[in-house]
Amino acid sequence: MNLSIPALFVADAPGLDFLNTVATPVDTPLDWIDDGAGLLDWLGQAELVPREVLERFRSEAMPGELDRVAAQARDLREWFRDFVQANKGRSLTPAALEELAPLNRLLERDELHEVVAAVTAPAHGLQLQTVRRWKSPESLLLPIGGTLARLLTGEDFASVKACEGPSCTLLFADHTRARNRRWCSMELCGNRAKQAAHRQRVRERQ
Repeated sequence: MNLSIPALFVADAPGLDFLNTVATPVDTPLDWIDDGAGLLDWLGQAELVPREVLERFRSEAMPGELDRVAAQARDLREWFRDFVQANKGRSLTPAALEELAPLNRLLERDELHEVVAAVTAPAHGLQLQTVRRWKSPESLLLPIGGTLARLLTGEDFASVKACEGPSCTLLFADHTRARNRRWCSMELCGNRAKQAAHRQRVRERQ
């Protein structure tokens, strides 16, 4: 289903934003990658895949092919969610590597190479760029795998938390100085919690 609701990017970590592609931010469960069209839309919103690549796959993929890739993305999401839920709140150690073998197998499929390309800003010249060969729709999983790998290696899992909203399923990285972030966002769950606390205080005074 191609959702008209923009995807949520509240985690302060792209790998967690991928896990948040299925969420219950208010009352109704939403899945932004429940089919191939949704996967393409989310990859575009997340800026993980160039627009021209997304449009090529949108027009050239065989019937059902993108839906099958979306199903693989959902399987990857739920496997990695289990890992995050089991390990959030504490720093990772090398002992986690055995559990992460499926991710390394995905990363091994990547085809990256370097090219010399033009740069026009701030000055004209040349630069070395790393580009990916997008050989099939399954290659759309590769930048997702990269975000998960960067989460594992660049984020202290001690800062990974789940929103305290009663029905919220969103995860985030707490980068506040005091490490006291409690909500996915003030707009979604923080304000609702404040309103609920206010109503409770009013009832107690009556």
